[in-house]
Amino acid sequence: MTKIHFIAIGGAAMHNLALAVASKAGYKVTGSDDEIFDPALSHLREAGLLPDEMGWHPERITKDIDAIILGMHAREDNPELVKARELGIKIYSFPEYLYEQTKDKIRIVVGGSHGKTTTTSMILYVLNRLGIEADYMVGAQIEGFERMVRLSDTAKYAVFEGDEYLTSPLDLRSKFLWYHPHVAILTGIAWDHINVFPTFPEYVDTFRKFVKSIEPKGSFIYFKGDENLRMLADEASTSRDLDISIIPYEAYDGKVEMQVFGKHNMQNLQAAMLACHCIGVAPDDFYREISTFTGASNRLEKICETETSVAYKDFAHSPSKLKATINAVRERYPEKKLVACMELHTFSSLMADFLPQYKGCMAEADVAYVYFNPKVIEHKRLTPITKEEVRDAFGTKNVEVFTESEALQAQLKSLSYENTALLMMSSGTFDGVNVKEFAEELL
Repeated sequence: MTKIHFIAIGGAAMHNLALAVASKAGYKVTGSDDEIFDPALSHLREAGLLPDEMGWHPERITKDIDAIILGMHAREDNPELVKARELGIKIYSFPEYLYEQTKDKIRIVVGGSHGKTTTTSMILYVLNRLGIEADYMVGAQIEGFERMVRLSDTAKYAVFEGDEYLTSPLDLRSKFLWYHPHVAILTGIAWDHINVFPTFPEYVDTFRKFVKSIEPKGSFIYFKGDENLRMLADEASTSRDLDISIIPYEAYDGKVEMQVFGKHNMQNLQAAMLACHCIGVAPDDFYREISTFTGASNRLEKICETETSVAYKDFAHSPSKLKATINAVRERYPEKKLVACMELHTFSSLMADFLPQYKGCMAEADVAYVYFNPKVIEHKRLTPITKEEVRDAFGTKNVEVFTESEALQAQLKSLSYENTALLMMSSGTFDGVNVKEFAEELL
C-alpha cells in the first residue's frame, strides 16, 4: 500500500488530484488544511478524505508515509512540511507529481495567459467522444467528466492545462515547466501575475522557457496573431538546441456550426484541433465532435435565459480575458443592451501598478460595473486603491465602481433587463453571491 499525504488538500486542483490518486488501486490518501470550502469540502467528505479536524498536525507525519504532495497554499514553515523534511520523506509539488505519474505517456500541454482551460477542455471533450483514453488535469468541470484530474495505468496520452504560476513554496518556477510536453500550445501572452513577474519581459521569459521544455521531435502550436508568440516561434525556429515542429494557427472560420462563440473561442478551437491532429485525430472527426461542445464551466457559461434576455458567467478577471469575453458577447448579441459586471479579485488586478492594463477593456459594454472589496486588498497586504483610481484606469465613461457588494447588487436590481445580455465576470463570488440564482432573479 502506497501512502500519500496532501498538505493543503483543500485547493481546487489539489483536492481533485487527491481524489484521482485515492481512486487508484494500492493507494491510501490522507490530507490536511487550515480551511476547506465547497465544492472541495463536499467532494472530500463523499470520498472519505476530509480531515478529521482543520489545522496542521505534524504528529501525523510518520516514516511510513511514502510521499508528500505540497500545495501552493502551504507556507515554507508549515509544521507538517518541516516534519516531513526532517524525516526525509519524498516531497512532490502538484505539477511534479503529475509529471512523475505520466512521464511514460504522450503529453499535450496547453499554456497561455487566456483560453487554456477552454482549449484543454475542447481537446478532452473530443478525445472522450472518440473513445480515446487520456489522463488529464484541467481547471474546470467538463460535460462527461466526473473530475478535473485523472491518472491511470492504461492511458497512452495525458492532457494538462499548463499554468505559468509558481509551482510551490519550495519551487518558484512556473508549474508548466515540469510537464515537458510532446505537443505544446500557447494561446497568447498578456501580462498577468505581477506579484510573481514584476516586469513584462520576465513574464514573457517564462513562456520562452516553456517552449524550450518541449520534448525533441515535439510540436509547438501557437496563435500567430500574438506578436510575442511570433517572437518565441522565430527564436525556436533558429535555435540549434530545439528539434520541434512549429505550427501557427488563426481562428476557425469553417462552415460547421458551433455551440461556443466569440473570436477567442474560434482560436481556442483551432488550437485544440491541431493538438488532436498531432496524435492522429482527423480534422473532420474533430470538427464533427466539437460541434456539440457547449463550453467548460464558468467560461462563457449560459446561466439564465428568457424570451428577450440572457445571462452568462465567466471566470474573466485579467485584462485580456475581460476584453475578449465582453467583445464576444457584444458580437453575439449586437441588438441587445450589454450589462457587464466584473470583480477585481486576484493579486495582479488589485495592484495599483497593474490597473492601467485594464484601459478600454469594458468599452464595448453599454453598462459596466467594476467591484472590489478593500478588505481583500488588506488581507493580501497590498497598497490600498480607490474607486477613482479604478475608474480612471478603465478609462471609459460607462464604468462605475463599487466597493460594497450590497450596493452593487442593489444597482443591478434597479436596472431593466428587457432585451439585455447580462455578463457576470469574476474568479471570486462578488463576496458570497450565488451568481446563477442572482441572475435568475434579475432576469
